[in-house]
Amino acid sequence: MKKIILLIMAITVIAIFSAQAQRMDQNYTNALGIKFWTNDAAGVSYKHFLAAYPNNAWEGVGYLWYNGVRFTGLYEFYFDMGAAGLRWYAGPGAHLGIYNNTYHDKYVSSGNGGAFVGIDGVIGLDYKFNKAPINLSLDWQPSIEFGSTNAFQPAWGGIGLRYTFN
Repeated sequence: MKKIILLIMAITVIAIFSAQAQRMDQNYTNALGIKFWTNDAAGVSYKHFLAAYPNNAWEGVGYLWYNGVRFTGLYEFYFDMGAAGLRWYAGPGAHLGIYNNTYHDKYVSSGNGGAFVGIDGVIGLDYKFNKAPINLSLDWQPSIEFGSTNAFQPAWGGIGLRYTFN
């Protein structure tokens, strides 16, 4: 149900911005959309390329799913792959997660849920459609979470669908 609501919100945002969209090339400055990942969760993703460093971007993702919420900030370095619109990226980041007991017991250790912080890494592919304000990404975002138990979490990352604008 939450995925359906997030998908409807994304389509609404894309429709609003598309009414104002002009001809777009394969570069973009900002992107707003949804990111899905393997744990039955979806998040709102906002990506911004820095004017002073056009191959560097920061991305903020707010995930929401049945086990809690997670807010992640990433700093990404972009590299061309030789195909129009396709680049790969990698970079560091950090997150704050607030989880219920079910998540904590299943993925971290037995005990209570709560708030946890962690460090992240990301590596992925980014594709911007030519003359269309659509961006797709696929990435892997392993993290280490600190709390009552330090836990390596290899299953983060996902597929992003974003509307691009300058």
